[in-house]
Amino acid sequence: MPQSTAAGPKAGPKAGPKAGSPQTLRPGSTFRIGELAQRAGVTVRTVRYYEELGILECSHRTGTRHRRYSDRDLVRLRRVQQLKGYGLSLGEIREIFELAREDPSGEKSRLRLLSRYREKCREAERRKLSLERYIAELEWHIDQLEKVSNFQACPGEECRSCVYTVVCKFYRGSGSGQEEGA
Repeated sequence: MPQSTAAGPKAGPKAGPKAGSPQTLRPGSTFRIGELAQRAGVTVRTVRYYEELGILECSHRTGTRHRRYSDRDLVRLRRVQQLKGYGLSLGEIREIFELAREDPSGEKSRLRLLSRYREKCREAERRKLSLERYIAELEWHIDQLEKVSNFQACPGEECRSCVYTVVCKFYRGSGSGQEEGA
């Protein structure tokens, strides 16, 4: 196991793999808090915070009260990061882990995750539709601005030849050719 110094892990071929690398799991090994954090791509402060919230538990402590973490803890920490990436709050993640403790079969946590994933998917679809409308709005404005011969006459004289009068919020169609500016 690489030893840490004040300047960081020792350099050379025995330095630990990068966070997220499949080689970071070493069956039967334990990690100090800094090593665990580095391998998971989080800060030591984050690991301690997750412990305070009950999301992560230290496998054991040495005689000098130093925290030691297992490969299982590393997997759990990575799972927390994955669930956060999917938009779950730390409270929701803690709830899912509590369900797993209560139900060793994993069925309760599986069903809760399934429900949250479906909800997140519906939310993402709504955001996607909203973004598509926004993009369409920007695209017609871009096209209109590229085609207008006199920007200062929009709204106004330019409305007579504009193909976007149906969607334009400034077009009033009074027929006078003199629209009020916004």
